[in-house]
Amino acid sequence: MAQVAMSLKTSKPLIFQTKLLCFSLFYLFTTLFLALYTSLSNTKCLFRSSPFDPIQHSLFSYPSSYGEHKYAVPILRSSCNSPVYFSDYSTVTKEIQELCRNSTTTLGSMTLNYMQRNADSFGGNFSTQKRFSFFDHRNGGIKVPCGFFQRIPIKFYDQVIMDRCDRVVVVSAIFGDHDKIRQPRGLGAKTLDSACFFMFVDDVTFNRLDFHNLISRKAKEHKIGVWRIVKVSSEDLYENAAMNGVIFKHLVHRLFPNSKYSIWIDAKLQLVVDPILLIHSLVIKENVDMAISKHPFFVHTMEEAMATARWKKWWDVDGLKTQMETYCENGLKPWTPNKPYPSDVPDTALIIRKHSMATNLFSCLLFNELEAFNPRDQLAFAYVRDLANPKLKLNMFDVEVFEQVAIEYRHNIKQGGPSLTMEPKIRRASFDLFTNRSCTKCEQYLLKLWGESHD
Repeated sequence: MAQVAMSLKTSKPLIFQTKLLCFSLFYLFTTLFLALYTSLSNTKCLFRSSPFDPIQHSLFSYPSSYGEHKYAVPILRSSCNSPVYFSDYSTVTKEIQELCRNSTTTLGSMTLNYMQRNADSFGGNFSTQKRFSFFDHRNGGIKVPCGFFQRIPIKFYDQVIMDRCDRVVVVSAIFGDHDKIRQPRGLGAKTLDSACFFMFVDDVTFNRLDFHNLISRKAKEHKIGVWRIVKVSSEDLYENAAMNGVIFKHLVHRLFPNSKYSIWIDAKLQLVVDPILLIHSLVIKENVDMAISKHPFFVHTMEEAMATARWKKWWDVDGLKTQMETYCENGLKPWTPNKPYPSDVPDTALIIRKHSMATNLFSCLLFNELEAFNPRDQLAFAYVRDLANPKLKLNMFDVEVFEQVAIEYRHNIKQGGPSLTMEPKIRRASFDLFTNRSCTKCEQYLLKLWGESHD
């Protein structure tokens, strides 16, 4: 009896054992639920209509010294509130393959004729009135300047591979070792059969990849995961690294003359949605030539121009002033709800194109403006879009869609790295930056904008 009494005194009451059991079960089920939610959240948001068969193996493993996933820009948004909807993957893949096979009828039979000659610059350096004379192309037949007035410094072997890409091409570029190479996520099992991935790099970036043993100089071709690495001898192009990047950003249709669709993605971004699904949802289903995100803050071109000067995105303030005055004097109008587009300022980090005549003409005209003034493509975007003929059918999608399909990372700004600007000093923009007595239209534009911002 004494032993029984002693055991009853030393054993824990049943109520405490019950609480411990409940807590353990609660912890177990909570952990299982969170693990299941994390593993399924990406696919359940993007592919609601049918099971999705992604590539199961890792595309590429980077050495820890390379640091490909550092400095992501956080966004305060749920992962399942995007308005974009993606159709069945297998159906989309077959549809795009069929469209590419029948590209003569689906993408338009009219093609552009490009001007060819030797010049002192890659883009030809045309005068203002000469550039504007090519905007109206409704009658066709006129040869359009579209870069390549100097030979692109790419190896012949790489050019042959580029010509073979005849369906979808995904393009990016890194100049001045300014970004890290990041592998896309969420690729379907059949995507690599229909899409090519090309990353253009200059000598500085190429040397950095060699330093990290990501590529071998002795190899005939270079691949890092899905990306085919193409070295560009940038000293034969523009002095400004950003302007060299513009070639591969806006002249994709000339670099890949047989491709039918393309996606440009800045190297600061990582795709998290299959490019085939992006093209289908944002271009094909919308029946447009191009899809691009709206700028998250600005609607008016003049807002972007003043921010470009204020935040030192371009060193030549007088050049910015001349550019805006030139556009105002030649037909640039402030954005109003009467325009068929929701904004005059895009975020050009992600551009999805159908290689139609309207898209190719727009890309050529925009490139000419960037060479004439500066590589800040958001400044010339609305002017070229509004005045070019034939008109570009454009899908300017919401910022929430952009954040759903790509992750943004910070640029590589390690100490001692190359600078993309040409001058360290710049004076701040002010209210009278884009006003003078000889540019009344520009002044009216700015006054209208200034009044709207203070209503």
